[in-house]
Amino acid sequence: MQTRTLGNSGLEVSAIGLGCMGLSFGYGPATDKGQAITLIRRAHELGVTFFDTAEAYGPGDNELLLGEALTPFRDKVVIATKFGFKHGKTSEGLDSRPATIRAVAEASLRRLNTDVIDLFYQHRVDPDVPMEEVAGTVRDLIQEGKVRHFGLSEAGVDSIRRAHAVQPVAALQSEYSLWWREPEQTILPLLEELGIGFVPFSPLGKGFLTGAIKADTRFDDSDFRNIVPRFAEAARQANQHLVEVLGDLAASKGVTSAQIALAWLLAQKPWIAPIPGTTKLHRLEENLGAARVSLSATDLGDIQRALAGIKVEGDRYPSHLQHNVGR
Repeated sequence: MQTRTLGNSGLEVSAIGLGCMGLSFGYGPATDKGQAITLIRRAHELGVTFFDTAEAYGPGDNELLLGEALTPFRDKVVIATKFGFKHGKTSEGLDSRPATIRAVAEASLRRLNTDVIDLFYQHRVDPDVPMEEVAGTVRDLIQEGKVRHFGLSEAGVDSIRRAHAVQPVAALQSEYSLWWREPEQTILPLLEELGIGFVPFSPLGKGFLTGAIKADTRFDDSDFRNIVPRFAEAARQANQHLVEVLGDLAASKGVTSAQIALAWLLAQKPWIAPIPGTTKLHRLEENLGAARVSLSATDLGDIQRALAGIKVEGDRYPSHLQHNVGR
């Protein structure tokens, strides 16, 4: 597995990481604990050194899982986790008060069975707490040796600049993929200017870009995608053309659609490290194989021309969640 450095931070991670949320939260029933630990450890065997979790995934359950799974090789991996919701529950709203950040850090350290958090993200910008206070609190935690690097998730340009002026931001985590390219407008240029790494979540469009999700696919009642406009049946039907284009290119190169989607992301900037998630070992191996897929300038041009003719239908979040993005 190749490695990448997130911006100017010096934080080196595997080119493809593992988003662990879906093992415990968000996409239906939690994965059996034994199977989840096997998958996480297999990821490390295959070269993954970058593992992503959050207090809100459970709450706490995903951190506990990751802490147990990574204990045998804790010193060889980078663990990213997040703070920013009241009591760790997205349904209760935002809370990035300094006292809360400190309390979450201590609880996360215990659950993760570690003495330091490698990358501590603000999960969503809290408009009720000045960004300078948030960044200052994480700066203090870094000085105390409890955190190594500061990150933001789904933050807007102004918040990123304000945070970075107080404590250098190592990475921004936001959605970015072949069917969500908004970060290209203002976020990627800003990150390049400031020397901040980018960690795309949902790099496979929450599974849609793999080709495994059809217009008539039904999700578990607890699956987050049931409330996502882009996953409404009509939107999925309208967006199938994008998947077909990816499938054709993948077939021509003898790889899968998922591998093309991830290889495309890796080709955008050398400081981008996507974190696809999965609950299945064969999908894990498929995703990590994308690091070996090389896209030529001709391939990238073909993808660009194909995308130019496709209008992706449906918002990526319902309105109440979109409200927390880009502040």
